[in-house]
Amino acid sequence: MSRQHDPFRIPRAGLETAPLAGLASVDISAASEGFSGEFLAESTLGGVMVYAIYQALLTSLRTEALRRRGAITRAVQMQMIASTVWASTKQGAAVSLVLAVVLLVCPWLAGPLSLLGLVGIGKASLDLFHAFWDGLDEVQRAELLAVAMEAGVNLQGLVGDQRPSTAAA
Repeated sequence: MSRQHDPFRIPRAGLETAPLAGLASVDISAASEGFSGEFLAESTLGGVMVYAIYQALLTSLRTEALRRRGAITRAVQMQMIASTVWASTKQGAAVSLVLAVVLLVCPWLAGPLSLLGLVGIGKASLDLFHAFWDGLDEVQRAELLAVAMEAGVNLQGLVGDQRPSTAAA
């Protein structure tokens, strides 16, 4: 699978997260006795958490690669993680609230949204794998490829036809 390989680009949570965020829910019933918008609040909070966790993982993995290369310090890494998670949280709140309203009005859309969520989870998993892969040095990549081949798994389709000497960007 081809992908753009820019080690300095921090990926952002996008549409791949929306279906899962729309279906996520956090039970706040104990803290919201008599609250009429409980479904909206629970769905929005669940979506915000999905966006925040996914963005934190993406940014952490990508910035760890940058930190290992010496391009940034640990303090800059923490600042980048916090700022991207905050931006993603705001986006997640908006998307989750809209999807919660849509599901409140049209609950039959939960099925199709679940199927879209599976596609989104697949893309999100690939993005996380690529961020993880980019954080490995050449020795770790070669070891991982060798162990995967021993296990009968061919990772070349996921990482491209990179050779250890050309894998670093």
